Amino acid sequence: MKVAFVGKGGSGKTTLSALFARYLADPAGRAPVVAVDADINQHLGVALGLDEHEAGRVPALGEHLGEAKEYLRGTNARIGRAAEMVKTTPAGRGSRLLRVDGADPFHREWAVQAGEVRLLATGPFAAEDLGVSCYHAKTGAVELYLNHLVDTVDEYVVVDMTAGADSFASGLFTRFDLTFLVAEPTRRGVSVYRQYAEYAQGFGVALRVIGNKVTDEADEAFLRANVGADLLACVGASGYVRAAERGHLGPLAELEPENAAVLARMRAELDGRTKDWRAFQDQAEHFHRRNALAWANAAVGIDLRGQIDPDFSHGPAALNPPAEPSPAAA
Repeated sequence: MKVAFVGKGGSGKTTLSALFARYLADPAGRAPVVAVDADINQHLGVALGLDEHEAGRVPALGEHLGEAKEYLRGTNARIGRAAEMVKTTPAGRGSRLLRVDGADPFHREWAVQAGEVRLLATGPFAAEDLGVSCYHAKTGAVELYLNHLVDTVDEYVVVDMTAGADSFASGLFTRFDLTFLVAEPTRRGVSVYRQYAEYAQGFGVALRVIGNKVTDEADEAFLRANVGADLLACVGASGYVRAAERGHLGPLAELEPENAAVLARMRAELDGRTKDWRAFQDQAEHFHRRNALAWANAAVGIDLRGQIDPDFSHGPAALNPPAEPSPAAA
């Protein structure tokens, strides 16, 4: 399952992303979990327990975009050169598909271990990016990663997204089985929810709200009045979280029972989703066509709609495609 955490800056989405990723992880390794820091402010590594030096050494996917494209292209005959791939390029026959625990560059060369969780990161803004680049160029590596990922039962990818509604700059917001929007019980907190819900309408986005920094019944009532049935649960004050923010990350068993119950409810909501690989691929192709016509065709110099493979079916079955008939058999 793929899950995104979104919300306004400072809402606590990175903290909840890290808590949830650690909660999902099985110490015995039976439930592989990958966490992806796709926020312009790269704090997920520290939230997962890395020190500042370790977190700063996580390879930046944005700096390996060319290598990532070359790897994912594989033998896909619809893609002449890796340089012709853009952030929305969908998988097709011959593309290299990824597994959550796969022996590929994403999970073996560009990831680090943070406790029981594998961590990927887009990388921060560099000095050379300032004034000349946007962060979508870096999150494009995440979109390509998700477009080519085949996740199955008891495999999880948790993505800490950019603040606000930045993910709507491409089809990235449709790449998830479930999206948790973290909202504080304030007017600004619920305004981000309204914006996100409005933009996502009509795209089949499963959206649930997690109230954060909820101190009393009035806070919860405010959220429920403004969010309605999308409010799944509320996280209250947490000494465990405060200690973690001060540098002491204790065992997850020390988390307050009422807040641990919120994580359990979130997992039940995620595990209850039904994967629809046809819809997943249809949306990838839809946004690839839109991006091709809007800017990518002009940027690359060819009609990128030709990269869409009408005979490709995404999902577990694509991991072992039927062999091509030999000339003799034909």
